[in-house]
Amino acid sequence: MANPYLPKWEYIPDGEPRVFGDRVYIYGSHDKAGSDSFCDYVLKCWSASVNDLDNWVCHGDVFHTRADRDHPSDTDWTGENQQLFAPDVVEKDGKYYLFAYIVNSIGCVAVSDRPEGPFSFLSKYKYTVPDEVCCNGWFIDPGVLVDDDGKVYIYCGYERSFMAQVNPDNMYEVPGETLIEHIIPIEPRAEDGFTEKESLFFEACSPRKVGDTYYLIYSPKQGSRLAYATSDKPTGPFKYRGYIVDNGVDYPGGNDHGSIAQINGQWYIFYHRMTNNSIMSRRACVERIEILPDGTIPPVEMTSLGFQTSLNPYEITEAEIACVLKNGGIIIEKNPFERMITDIKEGTVIGYKYYDFGDDFSSKTMEFTADIEGLGLDSRIRILIDGEDGEEIGCLDVGRNGGILTTVVKAVTGRHSVFFKVETDYKGWTAGYFNERSLFALKKFVFTK
Repeated sequence: MANPYLPKWEYIPDGEPRVFGDRVYIYGSHDKAGSDSFCDYVLKCWSASVNDLDNWVCHGDVFHTRADRDHPSDTDWTGENQQLFAPDVVEKDGKYYLFAYIVNSIGCVAVSDRPEGPFSFLSKYKYTVPDEVCCNGWFIDPGVLVDDDGKVYIYCGYERSFMAQVNPDNMYEVPGETLIEHIIPIEPRAEDGFTEKESLFFEACSPRKVGDTYYLIYSPKQGSRLAYATSDKPTGPFKYRGYIVDNGVDYPGGNDHGSIAQINGQWYIFYHRMTNNSIMSRRACVERIEILPDGTIPPVEMTSLGFQTSLNPYEITEAEIACVLKNGGIIIEKNPFERMITDIKEGTVIGYKYYDFGDDFSSKTMEFTADIEGLGLDSRIRILIDGEDGEEIGCLDVGRNGGILTTVVKAVTGRHSVFFKVETDYKGWTAGYFNERSLFALKKFVFTK
């Protein structure tokens, strides 16, 4: 399944990946296309077999802070403006515990006998952590670690981080005497490498243990990234090691939230990307990563791949899986069946990484066909491989009406990124009338032989 790896109508930000048994689960908040606010009043869960990451099953709404047409609220003290953000789920003694962050309210813990839920309210947090630290019991962006010795730790924060132990006997008591503040600093701390803006804490704590090393993945003040720090103890001190992915590289970026998971021996970083020309309609994405022997994780680029190793250029590509959008270009959803890239202008660059064109050396040419919605202006799409300044293999003229348009392009072999660069012939003093207008909308395309 390409990025976004869930069905394209699904908007899951803040995804926490967890492998339980032979399935990988993603627990997340829930956005809506075109929404003017972050998240809503439900938490959702999807899962897939570790042996089939292209087929995800929806387990529906697993927790609610407001009644809907199918469910009562799971909390009796919440109502308007108390949305659910950024959950986490851990297993302890055969039970699955969901840690919920409720906006403008004390958060809570819910429990289930199954990793997919549904989860039943267990208790609000019972805590003696100072209210000014835990934001009056919100426990923002809770990330939870059940260590090998049975101890349980919760990591939280917005614009300041903290951690504390959780009573493993009930999973909802957080004693203040275990509090450690600024587990990731908000001011430079040279001794542990926290000296640049990209290293300092903003939000989105997610702890993991890999071998004997404790990782804390988080969103730094350079907010479109997911950074990480490591320690040899769950309580730190943590040392900044770098960042893993940046959802704003050549793309309309925004806040990021996610974590790492190992599936069948391969490590992945789960994160989210922005759509609908906002930072409030986010969809779940994933990239392959490598953890080196020294514990570092080399940064990875955003791609269109998802769990695939290559895309097939001879299958239809939905335009919305673009991983590069520069100088215009907005992914919008018109309805659950129809999404496209709009606001395409003179100079817009749209990119996809990566396709495997195979090893057919007999063909000299192939065809490129695109489904385009015209907007009354003439333009053309230069089709390039290996970057926006890479080799041009063809050009597609886009008329005022759009439609199903085809052009002949050079046949290529091997693995390549594909880029579209948009141009017009409006020059001189008239260009100002046209070059800031939307030229067309791109729906899908395919290469054929």
